[in-house]
Amino acid sequence: MNSMVMLKNDADGLTRDAYLQSLLHQGDRRRAVAENDFLIKLRQQGSNQVKQSRLPHKRDEEWLFTDLSDLVKVDFRPAQPMTLNQDVLSQFILEEATQTRLVFVNGIYTPELSDLSALPQGILVGNLGNLSTEQKDQLQHYLGQQEGSDEVFTSLNTSSLEDAAIVWVEANTVVNTPIHLLFLSVVSPHPSLIQPRILVITEPHSVLTLAESYGTVTDTCSDRPQHRPYFTNTVTEIFLGQNSRLTHIRNQRESADSFHIAKTAIAQERDSAYRLFEINLGAKLYRHHLNVVQQGEHTQTDLFGLTIIAGRQVSDTHSLIQLRHPQGVTNQLHKCIVDDYAHAVFSGKVFVPKAAQMTNANQLNRNLVLSPKGRVNTKPELQITADNVKCSHGATVSQLEADEIFYLRSRGLNDYDARHLLIDAFAGEILDQIPLPSLQQRLGQCIACRTI
Repeated sequence: MNSMVMLKNDADGLTRDAYLQSLLHQGDRRRAVAENDFLIKLRQQGSNQVKQSRLPHKRDEEWLFTDLSDLVKVDFRPAQPMTLNQDVLSQFILEEATQTRLVFVNGIYTPELSDLSALPQGILVGNLGNLSTEQKDQLQHYLGQQEGSDEVFTSLNTSSLEDAAIVWVEANTVVNTPIHLLFLSVVSPHPSLIQPRILVITEPHSVLTLAESYGTVTDTCSDRPQHRPYFTNTVTEIFLGQNSRLTHIRNQRESADSFHIAKTAIAQERDSAYRLFEINLGAKLYRHHLNVVQQGEHTQTDLFGLTIIAGRQVSDTHSLIQLRHPQGVTNQLHKCIVDDYAHAVFSGKVFVPKAAQMTNANQLNRNLVLSPKGRVNTKPELQITADNVKCSHGATVSQLEADEIFYLRSRGLNDYDARHLLIDAFAGEILDQIPLPSLQQRLGQCIACRTI
């Protein structure tokens, strides 16, 4: 019996390897917008890494609770260019960034939907084709150079890199207007493979607020099922120069039939501060790898996440924070609201080596389960070898408290309003800190709709 199981697993592994190579082949069918020797070499490097890799399996520790079987069943092809009119943007535009907006449709830069008329001096927002000769020469120090770039889905993205959204802030520049990177997917009869790439560089002593949004073009809510799957495999690379400040809002509202696998890699130089607000509502399967490396002293990292899932959605957040120098600070709070048969996964690792003395690290994962069939797997983890630190971590999984509902009903609220008041309070700890009021309001409406 054991030998039969082994044969089945081996056969499954071969099938998955063949599937991974087919994804690689699909990505190779297009050429880059800004072709040069560096990009050719980078794509070839990504392609070689994919060929030497295999598709993750639940037997792998890092993928223990995330099953890719449904992904493997779908034959994806490269997404095609689409022509859209301005009307489709109404449910995605942020009031604070109406004239600082860069739009990609199916992963392809779409200048006719973008509006950069209000960009201040000292910042470049565009695609690879907008870079100056000097910036193109510097590109090899940034693009594809983050730690973890050899991870299989990151390599798959690199192997087909044809263009990228670029945000480059010059030294000593304070950008008061938020920059909005909007990635729209258009469902088609044949499942599409979409592979966006983002590069953000904040040079020393600069300040920036960046919103990164993903959604589906539809007549209904963006994150509703469309019965047409697609696969978004996206990579975001962020470099913070000395004493720079970046507030990053990542909002994912893709179709509930889609697969969304993302990598966000952040490298911080000394005295820099990175603040992330990650909001996840959509996708059938969502997996986000968050990799932060503090490369200097007095570095601040704040990570706030909110996941709201229902039906049979799976949401998996994996974070890795590496504090390598003295007096680093990191605070992480990730919250999940799980309804119906949905499944939330959180795995957070914080590494504090001996060199990272006087570190302050806090990590907390809180989960609210609204259904007896909902599932949560959580694994906060600290690995500390430094001896002069202040570190804590924890996780909670709970339901709505009957006593709290009873108290609110005794004050005149009905059961529905009492439940939603508690849910709003749970989510509000994250939403209320987002520095974009229009997005706060829109997400609040989504939460009310999703948790009826």
